[in-house]
Amino acid sequence: MFRSALLLLAVLTVSTPAADPTAKKGKANRLAKTSSPYLIQHAHNPVDWYPWGEEAFAKAKKEGKLVFLSIGYSACHWCHVMEKESFANDEVAKYLNKHFVCIKVDREERPDVDQIYMAAINVLGQNGGWPLSMFLDHKGRPIVGGTYWPREDKEGEGEKMKGFMSVLKDLQAAYEKQPKAFEEQAEKLAKATSAQLSGLSRGISLVELDKTLLDGVGEALRENFDKVHGGFGNAERKFRGTKFPMPSSLTYLQGQARRAKDKEASDIVSTTLERMAMGGIYDHLGGGFARYTVERTWTIPHFEKMLYDNAQLLEVYAEAHSTAKKPLYARVLRQTVGFVAREMTSPEGAFYSALDADSEGEEGKFAIWTAKQLADVLTDKADSRLFRKVYGADDGFNFEGRYHILRLSDTPAKLAGEAKLSEEKLEAKLAPMRQKLFEVRAKRPRPFLDTKVLTAWNGQMIAGLARAGQALDDKPTIERATKAADFILKTMRNKDGRLLRSFASVPGEKPAARFNAYLDDYAFLVHGLLTLHDVTKEKRWLSEAIALTETMIKHHGDDKGGFFFTSADHEKLFARAKDQYDGAQPSGNSMAARNLVRLHQKTGEKRYADLAEKTFRVMSPTLQTSPASMCLLADALSMWLEK
Repeated sequence: MFRSALLLLAVLTVSTPAADPTAKKGKANRLAKTSSPYLIQHAHNPVDWYPWGEEAFAKAKKEGKLVFLSIGYSACHWCHVMEKESFANDEVAKYLNKHFVCIKVDREERPDVDQIYMAAINVLGQNGGWPLSMFLDHKGRPIVGGTYWPREDKEGEGEKMKGFMSVLKDLQAAYEKQPKAFEEQAEKLAKATSAQLSGLSRGISLVELDKTLLDGVGEALRENFDKVHGGFGNAERKFRGTKFPMPSSLTYLQGQARRAKDKEASDIVSTTLERMAMGGIYDHLGGGFARYTVERTWTIPHFEKMLYDNAQLLEVYAEAHSTAKKPLYARVLRQTVGFVAREMTSPEGAFYSALDADSEGEEGKFAIWTAKQLADVLTDKADSRLFRKVYGADDGFNFEGRYHILRLSDTPAKLAGEAKLSEEKLEAKLAPMRQKLFEVRAKRPRPFLDTKVLTAWNGQMIAGLARAGQALDDKPTIERATKAADFILKTMRNKDGRLLRSFASVPGEKPAARFNAYLDDYAFLVHGLLTLHDVTKEKRWLSEAIALTETMIKHHGDDKGGFFFTSADHEKLFARAKDQYDGAQPSGNSMAARNLVRLHQKTGEKRYADLAEKTFRVMSPTLQTSPASMCLLADALSMWLEK
């Protein structure tokens, strides 16, 4: 019922140069008074942007206009593209300002808003992504949307693809002719989206909570495992397309390897971790992982670095190193810890959110190398030959036909054997060369750094650093985790002890904590505190974890089981969701259930085990039908079954 040719518009993607997110031209709009670095990137657009809030919807109601909602985040390449092509364009801005009320949202500050409109896109039968572009009525109900549109119509793959200007004009013309049809569409889509998001609340599941429920998880992961390059994808499509690290899947497999002595699970993890550490997704000069790669071999990353990816991967590599003691794992841990300390840590000891993919208006420019650039730095011929061999530069260009993305050409053991050196001696030769390149790269114009501090992501990095410090026997790394935890607990709570989401500054003002916390903020921070308790044995971390868990239960809990993403007293949107799927990040429900099991193990308090069981029961139908999408929940269930 949502596929009306009048209302449903195609999602388009075409390659085009990226915008410089730091560029500021023209008169400032309302976004200049916000705290989000992403919104401030759009503060000098000619578009008459509003931040999310009542003012914009009241204006839309008064003037009888549709709302255009654009959701993105600061490290999003295609968000920059659409900003440069459309939102910075006077003609587009003039049309938008005349016919629509325009709202910009940072999905990292307002994941609740992003979540429900992403669900609406999925209900429309479209794949989501960012920028998320939605058209709403004055009540905030979705009507139609897409992701990125180029400014003008384009020909591609034998079809004419609509540009943003055509989308706007067609939609406005249809709205003027049939406003009632738009109202009916908004009502239908809002109800369908709300039903999808509230699906977990409908009743008690009869699925048995036993180990057979976990069998499907392992089977699905084995089917989706890329035996050649590691990681997970679609075997029938020969693993074409993007590839994400998927830490929740790796965490589940590590748990199975540890608890059930599952060698196959262990092999899947070790293959994946080795191949990722060899690939271009890993920054061999500065440490840290990019968000994902655009192809199977981990070679070509989408270059942004997100705090949450690196936090989770620190945990996974720390667990692997604790078991296997591989030099490659230790190097990844040390370099990534160094990256976080050097580039992602605030003066107060908290952690920033993200590094952009783009610099100087080009994706990946900060990280890539021409042949001449490598030769100019590595002037010793013997060193240059060795480096080019080890890091794949002898195999030709691997990015846009003229650049090198550094990646190991083979496993460290094989490369050392070919050089007739031990791994340690090969590393001793390579380290000074990497340092020279790192120092030259450091002088390049840097990608944009999103300096907002998010409670949830800091909780993940607290856990990652604590585990990494433990695995490396490195007390300063554990102390960094402790310092961040102290900052969050002191700064990111209101007078009632409830968490706040974001710490950032409005231009010209001191940074401050703001926005109600979401389920993720509680669940991920509690995970960090419980991990600190595991590592340090200090009782205060357990006490804080218990207090925050009780607050989470009070304000986010559902008597039927599981937890709502927003608190009971949060701003009322047209739908209230329970998140459940473990993707690039785990869902808040999966992490909350895992925390409850850990609290039961630590305290013996049966109530925590019972609350975890209620969460498993309400989520078990999805775990049964889509097992690979709930790997952290499966890990929590496996822990619970051990009791």
